[in-house]
Formats: sequence, C-alpha cells, structure tokens
Amino acid sequence: MRGAAGRLHVSAQIRRALWVGELVPGQRLVEQDLADQMGVTRSSVREALLDLAADDLVELVPHRGARIRVVSVEEAIQITECRSALERLCARRVAEHAGEEQRAVLTEVGEQLRTAVEDGEFETYSTLNRRLHDLIIEFSGQLVAKRQLERLNTQMVRFQFRLALRPGRPQESLPQLLAIIDAVTAGDPEAADAAAEAQLGSVIEQLRLSDPPVGLSGR
Repeated sequence: MRGAAGRLHVSAQIRRALWVGELVPGQRLVEQDLADQMGVTRSSVREALLDLAADDLVELVPHRGARIRVVSVEEAIQITECRSALERLCARRVAEHAGEEQRAVLTEVGEQLRTAVEDGEFETYSTLNRRLHDLIIEFSGQLVAKRQLERLNTQMVRFQFRLALRPGRPQESLPQLLAIIDAVTAGDPEAADAAAEAQLGSVIEQLRLSDPPVGLSGR
C-alpha cells in the first residue's frame, strides 16, 4: 500500500493503537518497522507521522526519529478544560434533540455502568464510561466538536484509563455520569450542561492529585 491510502492507513492504525493502549508515552516509532508491520512504504509512514505530529500525538525528535508524545499533568488539565466546553455543548444538543431510540441507548448504558460498579468490574466500567462520552458526542450531531474531541481524547486516553481504575473513583464518578444521562433523557439542556461540567470538573480535580510524571496517562 502506498501513496495517500498508505498514509491514511498508518495514521489510523497508530491512532487505534494509542486508543487501546498498545502504544505508550515516549515509545519510539521506527519508520521501517512500521512500514514492514503495516505493509506500506516508508514514505507513507513518514507522511503519516508528520500528520500525527501536527495533531500533537507524535513528537519528531531531530536525529532520533519519532516517538509517542508525553502529556504532562498540567497539559492534561488544560486539555480537559477544553473538553469540558465542547462536551457541555454536545450534552445540551443531545438533551434538546435526541430521539426516543437514542435516549433508550443512553439509559441502557447507565444500567450497564451501575452493574459494572456493583460487580467490581472496573475495566468494564472504564470502557462503558468512554462509550457514554462517545455516544453523547455522536448523538449531538456537532461534527466540528466531534473532530476536536477525537483529537483531544486520544491525547488523554491513558490518563482516562488510569483515573477510571483509581480506588474509589468509579463509585465517585458513577453518580456524575448518571446525572448526565438523567438530564439528557429528561430533555433538560441546562441540567445536561451542568452535569457535564461537574463530571469533567471532577476529572480535573483527580488530575491535580496525580503525580507529576504520570505522562500521557485518561476519563
């Protein structure tokens, strides 16, 4: 695979690997290794890395190649502040425009979140937490916000995962997530906005309790 198709393939695969944790902060990205693994030309890899660097996901180090960019705690806080503004917008729009089927999907995710916490399935809870945020964004129909949030959330994925598994965090964040669902399904945009703000504000408070060197470590 070569040309634009190869470039897009490499970019998509690296983004996916970041999202699921197969790539970690500071990890080196060797052009030839990636080309061999993905069946593309080395130039396709190089172009994809330039795209990813433009999105702040990859760092290009002179004379040393590329690596996954490390995000500091302070930057993670600033990213979450930006996410909050965009996710509040999405929550308002869903509350105003969601159909019956979409509201039913969100209600079901809420029940699954409750069950995961009750059963102590905290990795499942983390996955469902991310799914809820993704659904709110998707159902909002706000495509510009969606594009920006995809970029921001990929930078935050490891922080999100670690925070979701912090002792006591699921029990703390569950009522916050359920408040978002309740407000959205009730068709109350003001309450949805406030609930989303409170939930992301809680994430910021948790980030402030993180050790400085945690790196690019999720919601």
